[in-house]
Amino acid sequence: MVRVDYNVPLKDGKVSDDLRIRAGLPTLRYLLERGCSLVLISHLGRPEGHDLQFSLEPAAVRLSELIGQEVTFVDDTIGDAAYQAVKNAPPKSIVMLQNLRFDKREEEDDEEFAKGIAHVAQADYFVQDGFGVVHRAHASTHAITLLLPSVSGLLLEKEYVTITEAMENPARPLVAVLGGAKVSDKIKVVERFVKISDIVLVGGAMANTFLAYKGVHVGASKVEEGQQETLDGIYAAAKEKVGDKVDEFVVLPSDVAVATKVDESAKRQNQALDRIKTDEMALDIGDDSIEHFTSIVVEAKTVIWNGPLGMSELREFAHGSARMALALATHPHITSIVGGGDTADFVLKWDSKKGGSFTHVSTGGGASLDLMAGNKLPGVESLLDAGQPAAVEAGIHEEIAIN
Repeated sequence: MVRVDYNVPLKDGKVSDDLRIRAGLPTLRYLLERGCSLVLISHLGRPEGHDLQFSLEPAAVRLSELIGQEVTFVDDTIGDAAYQAVKNAPPKSIVMLQNLRFDKREEEDDEEFAKGIAHVAQADYFVQDGFGVVHRAHASTHAITLLLPSVSGLLLEKEYVTITEAMENPARPLVAVLGGAKVSDKIKVVERFVKISDIVLVGGAMANTFLAYKGVHVGASKVEEGQQETLDGIYAAAKEKVGDKVDEFVVLPSDVAVATKVDESAKRQNQALDRIKTDEMALDIGDDSIEHFTSIVVEAKTVIWNGPLGMSELREFAHGSARMALALATHPHITSIVGGGDTADFVLKWDSKKGGSFTHVSTGGGASLDLMAGNKLPGVESLLDAGQPAAVEAGIHEEIAIN
């Protein structure tokens, strides 16, 4: 049984972004080549009960196309229909069960629900390959590991090792590029990057909060309230590390791209920080800041990027993110790690190679943030607790003979 993360966007009943499905193919192929029959489990979205708009069937269809063999989809998780589908499946087959979150017990880490899944799967081993969910203690990430010998899949191994190595033993200079909306969502990540990075670049709406803290009038820009104490701590740690060169270490935009409304018709206008009008909103880093940020990045050996540098869903305010992506993609000497969530979504749309222009594009949003922050991941810790001390580093390699 393989826990995959097929929480993918759907449009008109089809998968509109298949990164997570493609990223997990090496694990499935590895197992199939060794004669395994596979039962796949996943969730999709946040359904309230058995809501078929959150059905995993489109993911099964897309997986079948990508892997080149039939995938049997069952609109059931722990019932007899699922049990019989698995029991009657031929060797080297793939059966995908319905959305785990159709049953509320999945998110409750309910052991009886996990027993039901294990009974249906009739599996000898559990392979955890859903990196995007291992920061949660759910039935399919924790309780199931109490019932079956549990190991890491190749995707989970790659995500964990790549991000951990970049955080703990990076080639230097290490530049952290942080964007997105809220400081509060990334407090521990920002604090850790202040400790380990050579330079921290701050963009996105997060930069507005930093600028306001520094006394800049940011007009009608989105600013997160209640972050004074957090930013006091961040700047105190930065000063302790670099002394009077704090502003060269935590680099904020020197200009911003503004508009008075947020929609596709809004026109980009560059504005120096001291010229932001009361009704203007900073929606991207400005042109001078783009040049400055990218000039720093191209001199780095490791770049970890988490969070868009502007409102990248609007073309006029995607310039900063696009130029950052270009800088990383055209300098192959840089180990470039793109955090999950909105940043990954952006670079995958931007990159004609579907992420291949970067060293690593993470499939996990919250999981990658937690790992970067140094937090323990329940879905990884449970593999270790299940008596597989080398699970994360060794994945599903030859030391475990799977028949």
